[in-house]
Amino acid sequence: MAAVRAVRSWNRSLGRLVNFWDLSSNSRIPLVRLSHHLLSHSGVLRSSHYRLFRTSSVVNGKILQFKLSDIGEGITEVTVKDWYVKEGDSVSQFDSICEVQSDKASVTITSRYDGVIRKLHYNVDDIALVGKPLVDIETDVVKDVTPEEDVVETPAVSHEEHTHQEIKGHKTLATPAVRRLAMENNIKLSEIVGTGRDGRILKEDILSFLAKQTGAILPPSPQLEIIPPPPKAETPKTAEREKLTRTPAVLTKPTVFTGKDVTEPLKGFHKAMVKTMSAALKIPHFGYCDEVDMTKLAELRKDLKPIAEARGVSLSFMPFFLKAASMGLLQYPILNSSLDEACQNITYKASHNIGIAMDTQQGLIVPNVKNVQVRSIFEIAAELNRLQILGSTGQLGAGDLTGGTFTLSNIGSIGGTYAKPVILPPEVAIGAVGKIQVLPRFDAKGQVVKAQIINVSWSADHRIIDGATMSRFSNLWKSYLENPSSMLMDLK
Repeated sequence: MAAVRAVRSWNRSLGRLVNFWDLSSNSRIPLVRLSHHLLSHSGVLRSSHYRLFRTSSVVNGKILQFKLSDIGEGITEVTVKDWYVKEGDSVSQFDSICEVQSDKASVTITSRYDGVIRKLHYNVDDIALVGKPLVDIETDVVKDVTPEEDVVETPAVSHEEHTHQEIKGHKTLATPAVRRLAMENNIKLSEIVGTGRDGRILKEDILSFLAKQTGAILPPSPQLEIIPPPPKAETPKTAEREKLTRTPAVLTKPTVFTGKDVTEPLKGFHKAMVKTMSAALKIPHFGYCDEVDMTKLAELRKDLKPIAEARGVSLSFMPFFLKAASMGLLQYPILNSSLDEACQNITYKASHNIGIAMDTQQGLIVPNVKNVQVRSIFEIAAELNRLQILGSTGQLGAGDLTGGTFTLSNIGSIGGTYAKPVILPPEVAIGAVGKIQVLPRFDAKGQVVKAQIINVSWSADHRIIDGATMSRFSNLWKSYLENPSSMLMDLK
């Protein structure tokens, strides 16, 4: 009788449930369908631990705009370098969303919400503004379940399942590097139990998870293999050094600088140089550079130097440079000309008054050797000696500093290989010779030999001198120096 009363009570409850379904949906489909497996042969319920119910689709999603927060250091905009998610991806808190690049560093942006990415507001390489939406995230989404599906819910949950549910609901703590490692290996951080502080997931946790999945054996942690060295016996010298290092540094007063700026008017050579260089700015410069093998000329100078010294003259390479330039100017006279201010007339100079840039205590001066075309190499050397002596004592006259028609600077005596010489108006060309270097070169037989090399840099007024003319002049000048015996054929 007790069993019959229980079945009748259960039927009355079932009737109430069916009536409730009729009132709410006007449907005769029962909310709960009793299976005959739940009844025993005696008609009594076999177990009360199972409940059957029909599920329906529920979507309570809320779309939140995830804004780009202030990165600091006054940064107001960044460049989106890479997206780690796409629209439709599920993300958890602290999951990496994207990488942005400021003008100072790269920053990985992580999610503050659990949900589904619904919209990316920027493409890769777009400029994202601080405080503006970065992505739209739909939160609290319950995925649709297939209609008319029976779901069995058991109130009793095992300890392992309970632990797994707690991990899923917990906030995932991990650094961007660990998140990238998990992403590269298609691992969900929610599936890993972190061993770090406050459950933080470490790199070792990812590697351990991978090892369990693949069956690999991880090497032991390097920290466990480190064996500290035995303590060394303290020697007297070690003790003294420790005493010295422990001695507090003596505080000294900061040095007070009392110097003052000095202003003085331009005068003398400095004032003249300002005027000349300002005029040179109006000239379009054409540059040309080349190298010259000075090996044969160095041997010739070595033979002639004692003879010149016996006559009281110091023989350098400069007299050869000037004489070779003068011989080249005879073939290309436009380089020894001048252009009027209106750029209407060219004046070809009869004399080769070749200036030499000279560094003195008063500053840069450019005296010139007059009529080089009619002087011998020995006479040119003697004139250079005179100008150098007067220049070092500041006794050069106006006649020595004016009337130049072409200039050659021996900047290599101070240093440097190539230069960009500036034309001195009204001249139209200038050259600068670099220092001599001993470098390996190939001879006529293809053998590597030591060669004494200089570099020459030319500048020409491109209004009247074309590049071909400058190149041909340089080739002729170079041939005279590389084969000094050929100069004898054209000497006058």
